[in-house]
Amino acid sequence: MHRNKDLYLFLEQKAKDLNEKWYEQLDKTNSSGVYASNDPETIHNLKLQNYEFHLHFFRIFIEDKEAFEKDFQEWIVATARDENHLNTPTHQIIREFMVTRGQHLDLIREFYTLHKDTIDQDMFELWNREIIKAFDDVILKFTEEMHHYSNRKLQAQQEMINELSSPVILLNDTTALLPLVGDIDTNRAKLILENTLRECTEQDVDLLFIDLSGVIIIDTMVAQQIFYLVDALKLVGVETVISGMRPEIAQTAVQLGVSFNARTTATLTQAIRTSKRISIN
Repeated sequence: MHRNKDLYLFLEQKAKDLNEKWYEQLDKTNSSGVYASNDPETIHNLKLQNYEFHLHFFRIFIEDKEAFEKDFQEWIVATARDENHLNTPTHQIIREFMVTRGQHLDLIREFYTLHKDTIDQDMFELWNREIIKAFDDVILKFTEEMHHYSNRKLQAQQEMINELSSPVILLNDTTALLPLVGDIDTNRAKLILENTLRECTEQDVDLLFIDLSGVIIIDTMVAQQIFYLVDALKLVGVETVISGMRPEIAQTAVQLGVSFNARTTATLTQAIRTSKRISIN
């Protein structure tokens, strides 16, 4: 056990020099993202992250497995969520992990050579195996965290886009327009239903024009969601007029046996003109 402590102290003393050597050998011309940056602050943060990585990793020789993983997890999460790393190709990040692993293995060999008389071959091989396995675990956890965090960001952005792409636009004090554009999948249809109900209630709307002229395709689930929206609006006292339904969408609705249970017009202009209840200010 004392040899593990000696090894840790040896590695810790090498950390700063190791960090500088790693950055010097970094192939910046064939890299992108964080590794190719010329921004001084980005470079400083990258070096700091790499230095902290060494300090965390070397503790594998003096901490129990649970304490080591818990301590290291904070570094993994923070670095994997770093915007500069998120904008760097994953294969380049894995490559640099592998380069760093080679540095660590070289240091283990250097320490073993210096103390060959007191360290047997089995201990040397055990350290090598620990390094390799620990790096494999870190690479896996790091890429998993990047993947999950990127997906959560993408989902949040998509939800925001969906919400912004289905606005309830007030035409006067009690009349509003919901223009729908693009593909509507089941998730977006559900968001449209929730947002429209909330906004119509908050804005005291009693007549809503739902314009489908920008919608090209509609399936069973989406048609059903629009049917639910019309019914739900009716329950809260909002009358609906559907305009701009393309012939292919109308045909699909008929084939599916879906009745929107609302007045329909060919165009939004026609809907507005034929409505006796609207007076745009």
